[in-house]
Amino acid sequence: MTMKAGTDTAHGVNPINPVHLPSVDAVLSDASCLPLIAQYGRTQTLAALRVLLAELRAAMLTGKPASEISITSLTAQLEHQLIRATSSPMKQVFNLTGTVLHTNLGRALLPDEAVQSVVAALTAPMNLEFDLSTGKRGDRDDLVESLLCELTGAEAATVVNNNAAAVLLMLNTLAQDKEVVVSRGELVEIGGAFRIPDIMTRAGAVLREVGTTNRTHLADYTSAIAENTGLLMKVHCSNYAITGFTKSVELEQLVPLGRSHKIPAVVDLGSGTLVDLAEYGLPRETTVRETIAAGADLVTFSGDKLLGGPQAGLIVGRADLIAKIKRNPLKRALRVGKLTLAALEPVLRLYKAPELLAERLTTLRLLTRPQAQMRAQAEMMQPILQRMVGAEYEVSTEPLMSQIGSGALPIDQLPSFGLALRTTAANQHSNPLGRLEKMLRELPRPVLGRISRDTLWLDLRCLESADQQGFIAQLEQLAQLNSTHS
Repeated sequence: MTMKAGTDTAHGVNPINPVHLPSVDAVLSDASCLPLIAQYGRTQTLAALRVLLAELRAAMLTGKPASEISITSLTAQLEHQLIRATSSPMKQVFNLTGTVLHTNLGRALLPDEAVQSVVAALTAPMNLEFDLSTGKRGDRDDLVESLLCELTGAEAATVVNNNAAAVLLMLNTLAQDKEVVVSRGELVEIGGAFRIPDIMTRAGAVLREVGTTNRTHLADYTSAIAENTGLLMKVHCSNYAITGFTKSVELEQLVPLGRSHKIPAVVDLGSGTLVDLAEYGLPRETTVRETIAAGADLVTFSGDKLLGGPQAGLIVGRADLIAKIKRNPLKRALRVGKLTLAALEPVLRLYKAPELLAERLTTLRLLTRPQAQMRAQAEMMQPILQRMVGAEYEVSTEPLMSQIGSGALPIDQLPSFGLALRTTAANQHSNPLGRLEKMLRELPRPVLGRISRDTLWLDLRCLESADQQGFIAQLEQLAQLNSTHS
């Protein structure tokens, strides 16, 4: 194999014999490489260059044909490798799956107030555990505790890194080596194999199941209470609902039983909401305040689901029980940092103006978007998307049903609207919808939809006007990908 040798000074190109690739020093000292060193550093550039030269040598040894190689072309390849190596694996995506609180996509999107608060916490020291009034060390929970108590009616509150941690900490503090009575119909498993029985074991508590899968009576709890009973516990049924011949014990019944035996009644609400969602035209869900008012001694719930804030686990309830929880050494292991608190506090503050919440809280704004608004979007984008995918696919606008997600209101759906893509007779590819779905994921900002019933669905509920132009702009690249994959 031979290659053209010589020097093209007019174009600044220095062709190189493939048998004699340039030395590392020759490339690093070339003017075309200096900007890469300035941007990525010499160490990183050197490592990437060595990998690139090794790949070229390996290709030459196999007799693979190669185009003319020059230092200029080498640095161009080197730049491509550096860009790829330094790009973050975490990317912004367009969530067109129809699931608003999508666990795999980070659940709740933060409102602007929370974003600005996090930026401030990232760039300056904050009084995370410093009491400005006394000049002494403070408690980081103080930053949000008064807000949580005001919004829920609880006596005290504490924050950990997610609701699973909240449940674990509560059980370990109040029921280690003791029995926790739970209805068999509430022994849930949610995403990531989080199971109540497993959390009980890890917390050092002993699970005492009562009732049957579909029916549990107050007498079942009463007969289960013994000298070693530590807690009576109710668990929100996430991701499923039992219907038909059913019976469950309401918290209002369980609380008097617990108090008569001096046993706390606790509730894991799972998602947890601070407002009556029915006031915003959404399916009704029991609020944290209602649960506290019903007599729950402690309530645990998430910060990044219906509440619309950052990932966090919130525990609210009796002051004496919260104090015990905060003294548990596990609390330090499960506590949150300044970024979580910086995001959580402004989100909680939004709830003090409930009449403005549907506009300012991103999660609630997405959940309450009018179907007509999404329909107008779909009708505007349909011809653009049709032109980009070509005759191999048919694009239509159709009504859809979105879901809240993350275990919140599992059987309730929201009327939505979006785009439906189906294959046509002109499409000769195997698995054409899978191919199109892959192309959408390969866009600079990946587009995620869902495939069902021989259709690729793009639900527009989570595509707000601020992102609409960006979505449309990159559709031109979809046409390029389509021709490349053809």
